[in-house]
Amino acid sequence: MDSVGEKEEMVGIPKVINYLSSVLQRVSESNDQEDRMMNNGTKRNNYSGFDGISRPSISIQSYLERIFKYANCSPSCFVVAYVYLHRFLHNHHPSNFHIDSFNVHRLLITSVLVSAKFFDDLYYNNAYYAKVGGISTMEMNLLELDFLFGLRFQLNVSPNTFHIYCSYLQSEMLLTTQPKLQIQTPIKQLHSFTEDQDASLQKQLTV
Repeated sequence: MDSVGEKEEMVGIPKVINYLSSVLQRVSESNDQEDRMMNNGTKRNNYSGFDGISRPSISIQSYLERIFKYANCSPSCFVVAYVYLHRFLHNHHPSNFHIDSFNVHRLLITSVLVSAKFFDDLYYNNAYYAKVGGISTMEMNLLELDFLFGLRFQLNVSPNTFHIYCSYLQSEMLLTTQPKLQIQTPIKQLHSFTEDQDASLQKQLTV
């Protein structure tokens, strides 16, 4: 399978943006609903540096499109950013941290920043990413540091893992557009994925 977005025309938005926004939208909405049920309609009490005071008005799709338009990073960076998000979540207990509408935007701008720095030959500095993301440079610096420690500085992504996540994102998009298609791996299982599980993941993510 070709890497998601690699053979997309650079004019316009690559498919990986749609894939990623679709998955994260469903994850954040699901966790928002859980928070409302468990906390009597309010957000969970264990805040992190990624949590905003209120939900951003911009949608996840529009935010990702903005990052792609202005950050000028490769489509592959968004796949790697998704890998990083899962590693970050894997290193946190689900009861202490999960993706929701209060933190998903800050997690995205930070994960893409780290991905671009590690994988792309050319990238913008933190001050520029802060402007793109709608936050201050100081906050961008702090979020990057928090994210790196949350990843335990495990930034390398093997080709096999990269293609696994490409396949998963594409499968999730098909699940949205074709409801009758059966996907074997639910979204939340991905929170526990690690680099050592490549072989089993390949089987689990096969449609």
